[in-house]
Amino acid sequence: MDLFRSMKAFVTAVQAGSMSAAAEQLGLSPAMVGQHVAALEERLGTRLLNRTTRRQSLTDFGASYFEQCRDILERIAIADRQAETQQTMPRGKLRVTAPTTFGAETLVPALKRYRETAPEVMLDLVLTDRNVDLVEEGFDIAFRIGTPPDSRLIARSLMPYRMMICAAPDYLERKGEPKHPEDLLAHEAVYFTPAARSPWRLSKDGETVEVAPLRHLTVNSGQALRMAARAGLGVIMQPEILLAADVQSGALVQLLPDWRLGERPVSLLYYRDQRMTPRLRSFISFALAEFGEGFNGAARNGQPESP
Repeated sequence: MDLFRSMKAFVTAVQAGSMSAAAEQLGLSPAMVGQHVAALEERLGTRLLNRTTRRQSLTDFGASYFEQCRDILERIAIADRQAETQQTMPRGKLRVTAPTTFGAETLVPALKRYRETAPEVMLDLVLTDRNVDLVEEGFDIAFRIGTPPDSRLIARSLMPYRMMICAAPDYLERKGEPKHPEDLLAHEAVYFTPAARSPWRLSKDGETVEVAPLRHLTVNSGQALRMAARAGLGVIMQPEILLAADVQSGALVQLLPDWRLGERPVSLLYYRDQRMTPRLRSFISFALAEFGEGFNGAARNGQPESP
C-alpha cells in the first residue's frame, strides 16, 4: 500500500478515536482503514494500536510513531500549500508591447495599479508603432490599434478610440472655423503618418462626407502631432482621449462636434496556443478592467492620451 495514505489513515484513526470515524472522514470503508494500519504495522514489525471491539489505544511505540507521522503530514501539507501558492501567484517575466503614445501616456501610468496586485511580475514593456509578430519576437501580449489579421492570436476587444478634429485658436483666427466637413478642404492638416493616405469620414443625419484636407505635415508620433496642432501648424484628427484635456483647457478647439467620426478598434492580443500562466491571466484581467468598455483615460489620468 501507499505509505503516505497508510500514515494518513493511521493518524486520522488516532485523532478520530476509531476506525469507523476515520473511514467516514477519509471516504473509505472501516476495513480499508484497518488494512492501512495493518500494513504499517507489518512494515514496521511492531504494533501501533491495541484494538478491542469497543476501544483502541496507542502502544508506546505507536504514540511516538503517531507524533512523527503527524509532523510529516503537516510538513507535506505546508509544502502543498506553498506549491499551490507558487502556481497561483503571478510571478516571473512578462513581455508586453504597445503603441508608443498609448504605452507612454495611458498604459504606464496604469501599471502602478497592476503592480499592486502582482508585485512579483517583472514587466518588459516595448513601445513601438510597428505591428510586431508576437510569436516570432517573443512577446506574451500586445495592445494593438486596428483590426488584428493574425488568426494565431486571440483578440480581446478594449474601449475603441473615438476620433476628434481639433485646431489651435490662433490657427482658426487665421483660417476661419469650418462649419461643414467640405470646408476642411480649404484647411491645412497635420496627419499621423500611418493614416496619411486615408480620407477623413464624417457622418451626420444620414449624410456621410469624405474629405482630404491639404496634407501640410505628417508626423509618426501622436504626441508630436498634438504639439504641432497646439503650435498652430494645422488641423488634426486624433482620438479624443489624446485631445480632450487640451480642448478643456482651451489650447485646442474641437471642430464640427455635431459630426460623428470613425472609431478605431483597440484589441488585447495573445498567442492562441500560449500556456495561460498566472502572470498572463492577471495581466489580461488588469487590462480588461482598465481599458475595457467605459474606459476614459483623460478623465482617469487628468492628461491627454493617444494611440
